[in-house]
Amino acid sequence: MSEQKKKEIKINTAYPSVSDLRTKAQKKIPKFAFEYLDGGCNEDVNLHKNTSEIRKVELLPSYLSKHCGSSMKTELFGKTYDAPFGIAPVGLQGLMWPNAPEILAKAAFEHNVPFVLSTVSTSSIERIAEITEGNAWFQLYHPTENRLRDDLIKRAAEAECPVLVILCDVPTFGFRPRDIRNGLAMPPKMTLKNILQVLGKPHWVLETLKHGQPNFETLKPYMPKNLDLKQLGKFMDQTFSGRLNEEKIKPIRDMWPGKLVLKGVANEADAEKAIQLGLDGLIVSNHGGRQLDAGESTIKPLSRIAEKYGDQITVMMDSGIRSGPDIARSMASGAAFTFMGRSFMYGVAALGKQGGDHTISLLKTELQQVMEQICCEDVRDFKKHLIK
Repeated sequence: MSEQKKKEIKINTAYPSVSDLRTKAQKKIPKFAFEYLDGGCNEDVNLHKNTSEIRKVELLPSYLSKHCGSSMKTELFGKTYDAPFGIAPVGLQGLMWPNAPEILAKAAFEHNVPFVLSTVSTSSIERIAEITEGNAWFQLYHPTENRLRDDLIKRAAEAECPVLVILCDVPTFGFRPRDIRNGLAMPPKMTLKNILQVLGKPHWVLETLKHGQPNFETLKPYMPKNLDLKQLGKFMDQTFSGRLNEEKIKPIRDMWPGKLVLKGVANEADAEKAIQLGLDGLIVSNHGGRQLDAGESTIKPLSRIAEKYGDQITVMMDSGIRSGPDIARSMASGAAFTFMGRSFMYGVAALGKQGGDHTISLLKTELQQVMEQICCEDVRDFKKHLIK
């Protein structure tokens, strides 16, 4: 049995679902960190709709057909991955579990699936590129200054990131009541309530002491030293302008040598603009239900966009996917590839260094079972099994 095959079946049987990992994660990390990870915006309507509406999608099994085996291998932007899912960009990863981005990047590399590093995560472009041997993607929050934009893009190119992801669904930060109550910032505001939460999570404390206070490592070269919380908030507000438009995307397309993907697409008009601007792919997403509570769940615009534009641009999806069957449902609805953020963070928060490997292995195992059950030999054929 090959080493890769061993990884695919190595699952901690105490946690056979992402739901189990979420329950364990809630017990392992401070409340303010868990609520940042777990929560949506406003009343969490879209957060819950994302998953519940994915799960309304039904697949048709085929039990008497000839079956020659199922393969999860998926070609995306000229590279063949071992499964049709990757790790989505997540901010403040090291706050939720120390060293989380490095743990997840290593697991993604070993399992041959993509890892996407956020601009505001807690490891640098260069460190993640080293771990993944230049296979990690980079997600750019659009800076207000062209100088900073150009330098971040240059660093991503020098790190040999094959794909640059630009974010369009954060023109403003979502209104998140939990984070407001918790005084969440980087580093977190140490109120008496938060200190008591930390003292109740000794493993998290020990790992934080071991790896050091989390910081925005990619942004360190541009940040004044010794910022207090108010100064840090002001720096972030002044440094980034989340609202994208055609004029901001065009120069990025001109200077970026690799594949360029637009993340946060939620309607056909923006998908058509992405095609006109020469982008290589788009990720249908609503930021995990963290931006617009009154919007659609992701599965609805995905189906429309994939049907109308799937032959012109690579259409992917994130937000709400929590399991192998969810991946299958999303691909049957038109996604060429899928990404998950919370699922992997639950895994790392629950199981530490083993969390990335376990979560990828779990999702691979679940997806393989679905493929064999419905007699789907190739991930491109999921659409044939969609019950409309």
